[in-house]
Amino acid sequence: MTVESQADFARRCNVSRKTVSEWKKAGRLVMQGDRVDVEASLSLMDRHRKGGAPSSSSAVTPTVTLADSGNSQGNKSSPKAIPGRCSETSAEEVTILPGETIEDAAQRLVGDIDMGMSFDEVRRLKEVYLVLLNRLEFEQKSGALIDLETASTILFEEFRAARDAWLNWPTRIGPMLAADLGIDADKVTTALSAYVHKQVTDLGDPQADFACP
Repeated sequence: MTVESQADFARRCNVSRKTVSEWKKAGRLVMQGDRVDVEASLSLMDRHRKGGAPSSSSAVTPTVTLADSGNSQGNKSSPKAIPGRCSETSAEEVTILPGETIEDAAQRLVGDIDMGMSFDEVRRLKEVYLVLLNRLEFEQKSGALIDLETASTILFEEFRAARDAWLNWPTRIGPMLAADLGIDADKVTTALSAYVHKQVTDLGDPQADFACP
């Protein structure tokens, strides 16, 4: 995201500062505080301003990268970048998957967002996302949420500890059980070990499925 002053945005669009002020009053600019969000403002005017967005001397557009699945020998070719209509490129790239058109990639990235929304609807959606993002950050810092990888690691460590305890159980219990029954301790331990190993094998590895029911 590129932000700049209204004066810089006026120079970028080759218009007067007064024109930019009028755009701001008309709700045609996306502001970040007292600064102009360049990409969002140009996109907004491109959709809703008669004649589209003004010509920009240094507007920033993303580089589109084609994901190459490789040739028949399995060699990977370097990504191909499709330059935007402006001279500068952003640090972020949009990856085009194999067999996917640019329109398909745009739809995949946009998801369920309606690109025909009005400025007020877009602003409201942004505020909702900011609230959700702040809530997520609060829940993470308060310990109400933990990282999925951390949860998976804890699950597997607990499972491994329980498995090791069961595998050691026949050796610990076998002699005492044999004494109670008055039979050979080695036979009891061997029999218990076989059944415990089978049970542990049947249980398999834990599946870290944390999806909500």
